[in-house]
Amino acid sequence: MSDEINKKVTNIFSRHNKALPQQTGERVKFYAGFNYVRIDKDTNGNKFNKEHLLKYAEGCHYIVRVMREYKGDTVLYNYDVPNDALFKFIKSFEENTLDGKIIEIDKYFPEESA
Repeated sequence: MSDEINKKVTNIFSRHNKALPQQTGERVKFYAGFNYVRIDKDTNGNKFNKEHLLKYAEGCHYIVRVMREYKGDTVLYNYDVPNDALFKFIKSFEENTLDGKIIEIDKYFPEESA
């Protein structure tokens, strides 16, 4: 996803959360306990290509920063989580396999750092 689309979505939620009037076509909806905005086209007005999105997702990894207590100190653990394991990773907190408080999830592409 382009940074431009991400900024637009963030701005839509920001306006919605502050109860400001929404711009035409920007409808924040609510489902399963979360607000969301559907995006039908990219910033160039083109429909999304499923194969390109799946290939993009395969390359994504996330650094998940988790705060924990260790020997009386507050520390951060940084986990490298591949895109296809992100839900499993988050579920492990619910199942008490991992503990702590997720502080941040940051997306990156490992091949860019090589």
